[in-house]
Amino acid sequence: MSLLVTGTIGIDTVETPDARADDVLGGTAVFFSLAGALFTDVRVVGVVGDDLDPKMLAPLKRERIDLAGLEVRQGSQTFRWHGKYLGAMNDRETVSVDLNVIAERGPTIPEAFADSDFVFLANTHPALQRELRAALPDARLVVCDTMDLWINGERDELVKLLGEVHGVVVNDAEARQLSGRSDLRSAGRAILELGPRFVVIKKGEHGSMLVAADDLFLMPPYPTDRVVDPTGCGDSFAGAMMGYLAAKGEWEGPALRSAIARGSVVASLTVESFSTGSLAKASSADVERRLAELAAMVRFD
Repeated sequence: MSLLVTGTIGIDTVETPDARADDVLGGTAVFFSLAGALFTDVRVVGVVGDDLDPKMLAPLKRERIDLAGLEVRQGSQTFRWHGKYLGAMNDRETVSVDLNVIAERGPTIPEAFADSDFVFLANTHPALQRELRAALPDARLVVCDTMDLWINGERDELVKLLGEVHGVVVNDAEARQLSGRSDLRSAGRAILELGPRFVVIKKGEHGSMLVAADDLFLMPPYPTDRVVDPTGCGDSFAGAMMGYLAAKGEWEGPALRSAIARGSVVASLTVESFSTGSLAKASSADVERRLAELAAMVRFD
């Protein structure tokens, strides 16, 4: 089944307590597509400025990633983000953000991508996410994510979006903020009342939780001992989850649990380098090996 992602492709500067990486490839669509391509073909829809060095896109130029939906907009500047991680890197502050091209009109979905079966609407203004959703009315599974900026400032549009998608991926703070509930199980159930069929709540180093009308599932993280840069872990989690579902051609029942397990493992690969270094080198064999190790760690019967 075809998988499409709409999201940012940008230039990041990342600081951690131990090191710094300047002007490296980043963005939601980048991490998502590299993770998804470990399982299936991925169609990318996004926009960059003409200032982006084409060489930076080298990690995305592979057989399973279709960049036909990537627009290089003349006269515009590429999205830029500068972030700083603190302490044990559980906390992050944004030093600066330049929306640049993503503050302009949104990307256009190519006609050849209109038949996409599985769709991920990566974080952006919920009104734009709704426009993109409307352009893909026949998709079998549409999942979105969001952030505190839209939960606080664009709640009405976000609630409308949640009524138009099958699933949503948020972190624990966003789940509490969106639902007004402190307990994550209750928060997930409250979000379900807004429309989606399932909610995946990312809990960082504490794993993730699936909340659905007929399911509750807790997934631990793969415990890597090489934590270099958490940037993109959430996006690669979503990419692996959606990539696995698209490869299976289904998303209900056990398939969703299995997909979340893949997301946990691929996120552990992403964190082991700045930018896309580790993720771009990862193979399906790497994923399967860690998946088997994780399964052995959590087995108790």
